[in-house]
Amino acid sequence: MASIVPISQSVGANRIIPTVAIPHPLGNPALSPGEELEVRRKLVDKALTALQTDVTEQTVF
Repeated sequence: MASIVPISQSVGANRIIPTVAIPHPLGNPALSPGEELEVRRKLVDKALTALQTDVTEQTVF
């Protein structure tokens, strides 16, 4: 999970999941608690899918 995808690509990460923003990578304090939970849950689901996916080169999910 990365706030800045090009940095993750430059260091050779093989699975990259873009996050929300640099100061709040896994959430957005402007959202209601329920909406923020939904954002976080989607990111975690995406990360779990990425871990289960076979990759042979850098992949941005």
